[in-house]
Amino acid sequence: MLPSIHQRIATEIACREAQVIAAVSLLDDGATVPFISRYRKEVTGGLDDTQLRNLEVRLDYLRELEERRIAIINNITEQGKLSPELKIQLLSADNKQRLEDLYLPFKQKRRTKAQIAREAGLAPLAEQLLANPQLNPEQAASAFINANADIKDSKTALDGARAILIETFSEDAELIARLRSFLQGNASSKTSVIAGKEAEGAKFADYFDYHEKISAMPSHRILAILRGRNEGILNLSILLPEELAASLANEKARGSTPNVCEMRIAERFGIKNQDRPADKWLIDTVRQCWRTKIFLSLESELLSQLREQADIEAIKVFASNMKDLLLAAPAGPKVTIGLDPGLRTGVKVAVVDRTGKLLDTATIYPHEPRKAWNESLATLAALAKKHGAELISIGNGTASRETDKLAIELIKLMPELAMQKLVVSEAGASVYSASEFAAKEFPELDVSLRGAVSIARRLQDPLAELVKIEPKAIGVGQYQHDVNQNELARMLDTVIEDCVNAVGVDVNSASVPLLSRVSGLSATMAANIVAYRDQHGAFAERKALLKVPRIGDKSFELAAGFLRVMAGKNPLDASAVHPEAYPLVEKIIAKVGKNIGQIIGDSKLLKNLNPAELADAQFGVPTIKDILTELEKPGRDPRPEFKTASFLEGIEKISDLKLDMVLEGVVTNVTNFGAFIDIGVHQDGLVHISALSSRFIKDPREVVKTGDVVKVKVVEVDVARKRIALTMRLSDSAAPSSEPMKQSMTARDRKIVERPPEAQGAMAAALAALKAKR
Repeated sequence: MLPSIHQRIATEIACREAQVIAAVSLLDDGATVPFISRYRKEVTGGLDDTQLRNLEVRLDYLRELEERRIAIINNITEQGKLSPELKIQLLSADNKQRLEDLYLPFKQKRRTKAQIAREAGLAPLAEQLLANPQLNPEQAASAFINANADIKDSKTALDGARAILIETFSEDAELIARLRSFLQGNASSKTSVIAGKEAEGAKFADYFDYHEKISAMPSHRILAILRGRNEGILNLSILLPEELAASLANEKARGSTPNVCEMRIAERFGIKNQDRPADKWLIDTVRQCWRTKIFLSLESELLSQLREQADIEAIKVFASNMKDLLLAAPAGPKVTIGLDPGLRTGVKVAVVDRTGKLLDTATIYPHEPRKAWNESLATLAALAKKHGAELISIGNGTASRETDKLAIELIKLMPELAMQKLVVSEAGASVYSASEFAAKEFPELDVSLRGAVSIARRLQDPLAELVKIEPKAIGVGQYQHDVNQNELARMLDTVIEDCVNAVGVDVNSASVPLLSRVSGLSATMAANIVAYRDQHGAFAERKALLKVPRIGDKSFELAAGFLRVMAGKNPLDASAVHPEAYPLVEKIIAKVGKNIGQIIGDSKLLKNLNPAELADAQFGVPTIKDILTELEKPGRDPRPEFKTASFLEGIEKISDLKLDMVLEGVVTNVTNFGAFIDIGVHQDGLVHISALSSRFIKDPREVVKTGDVVKVKVVEVDVARKRIALTMRLSDSAAPSSEPMKQSMTARDRKIVERPPEAQGAMAAALAALKAKR
């Protein structure tokens, strides 16, 4: 029999059953993963957030499995067909697929040919021919001719018997499990272009005549092929090894010889070709069963599994990149000028104060066609002087490098302000601009200017600004529009929740979208907090949150530790110390004989305290260690220190690049096959996974993450196709110009990711140059 749900999860996440039971109890009581992982370590025995997230997912799955198991057992019992052996098998099924395989013979379905044949009394004929192949099928069938049952001749009787056997074979759970396993490990996918679709489907050219063992296919390749099929460009087949060999040799698979799966069906039911009267009929029955029933079902199931596995991996990539982006280094509370570059429509300008509040806006036209460079510079200088600008944030869209030049001149013109500039990703800024939240925040502001505000704020605090944007609009994944959208949304929600709560939120400056991501707070509660703040002024202490409508004791318990009240009545309110632990801090104060102001930041004092001596029934050593660490540096930000990439002056477009040139750039996206790098030429270059490190790596995230500043070398450039191949192994040399990129291109790994066309081209180039060196 199966272990209990708690036992299974404990094994899977490598902990004790008691820890799982405790965590499940907390989750069922409404606690969030961030709250449990940070403030209930004693209860769960120190389960971390990764273990808890895995526990949460598996708990849902296994509970659904148990519900389905009970429903199936009850249904079969009502049919009067639940044998002791079947019940044991059902109780032992460890996944939904196995459970459904066992249930298949008992599942309610439309009347089949087999059912009609049984009703006509042909089941004995099927049983006789299977049990005794010495029987002559025609002669045996003649005894079952029955005009009243619409069995007019032997052929009709044999057709009915065959339908019964085909259904019997296809509903054998053990057989189906073996055949499924064989296909998963040995079958191959083969794609070909649909006639006449070559030009339309040029981006899928690498799959026009392509095959690969399905067990070896990476997620991005699966999704590319499935997209090609869905767009009506590609044919996709699942082939057995001998079928693939015949296809590659331009031969037809020998129809008279049973394939490996047909032989396994025959073996399962004792069918052999010994030239007995019924042998050929039985073997033909097996062939029909495989080709018209089992294979079609397993092929569909296998493609669904491939899709699901590819979805999981692609969503994992997206989630990982999203986490890196959300936890990117903030520039901090500085007056910032946001520049949303443009040519004909001008550069949109927004100035925000240190808290992100909009101070001023303008539109300037320094580029084509107006070329009002000096006037634009004068406008920016006036705004910078008026508001004491400290940072300039430039969107990385069209005309960003030209606008970057303008910022450089501005900085030189006003050295007394010591301004810094940075080009940031503007992905999703237009989505924010047109959002309901932006309309409420800036009802009188032009949509285009709202984008400049977002660009300014995302330099100050990427997390606080990006939570306002639909995650899928940020574009740091691969195939994000092809994967399961519900699962993608669920995963991204958990990533955002984890990131927001890891950093903490200033309750007196946070927006509604940011507050709604805090543990225990709903969108309504977040809106109520902001409304209360607007009406009554800034919160002076955490416990004042209990005056906000809809926030009760439970919500406060879950949220308080992640909310910060800066410069409030109690210094602890600006830290991650939970209010429930304030009595413990008072105990520490009494022990050392100093006030809270003297204790906070005193590393020597805090490190000399023994957590074990402070532990009691409520707070154990893990929590006390966390509290002492927090008192040492209260409200510490887990994000890295802010730093910028310096784009090489004079390198502004792809044609400016030279082979072996070493540049600094920012990682904009990480996929399974490499990393895209913004080097300031309007085209992201690609460092293929093989060129990320001198050592072998399986996952690019072992080396880089989104937002990293890295040094790269240019190894190949294709200006015509806008492709850039880079390497992070600075000892590498560029490929000889006599080696065309196309000769080494294996574009399976570069097709159709969620990047602009120019980035796709960069990926192709990198693969061309770098895979050839492997």
